[in-house]
Amino acid sequence: MSHSATKKHKKESPTKQVAGFIAKFDPAVAKLTRSARSILRKRFPTAIELVYDNYNALAIGYSPTERTSDVLFSLAVYPRWVDLYFMYGRSLPDPDKLLQGSGKQGAFVRLDDLSVLDRPPVKALLAEAVDNSDVSLPQRGKGYTVVKSISAKQRPRRS
Repeated sequence: MSHSATKKHKKESPTKQVAGFIAKFDPAVAKLTRSARSILRKRFPTAIELVYDNYNALAIGYSPTERTSDVLFSLAVYPRWVDLYFMYGRSLPDPDKLLQGSGKQGAFVRLDDLSVLDRPPVKALLAEAVDNSDVSLPQRGKGYTVVKSISAKQRPRRS
């Protein structure tokens, strides 16, 4: 539990906390987020979910460890859309030129709908992110969720 998490949240399980964070968004964005999260959990069952309820967005990262620097990719949830964000996206092969953003390190693919996660080039980016990581995902076991931080101040979650 992060130092910035309030006492109110200490009693809630990470699962309940994350459900509450997602529920703050418009129903369509919340539904897309829940569904995308479910798909990623099934595809990467040993990944640890690192959750940051930040000022600008809700970030749900997938990592082999509890260290932010090891996050492979994340769902970045904004009031009107969801991005599949690759922490080290600029170092990934992207023959289909799907990666967006002007960052020197990170890049994203907009999740217009769930079908984006099933497109072969997006699956390839996810696989490359896992393969290029300095730390491997565990071969067995089950991932879990850690709420890393909750910003006291947040932009409105609905558009």
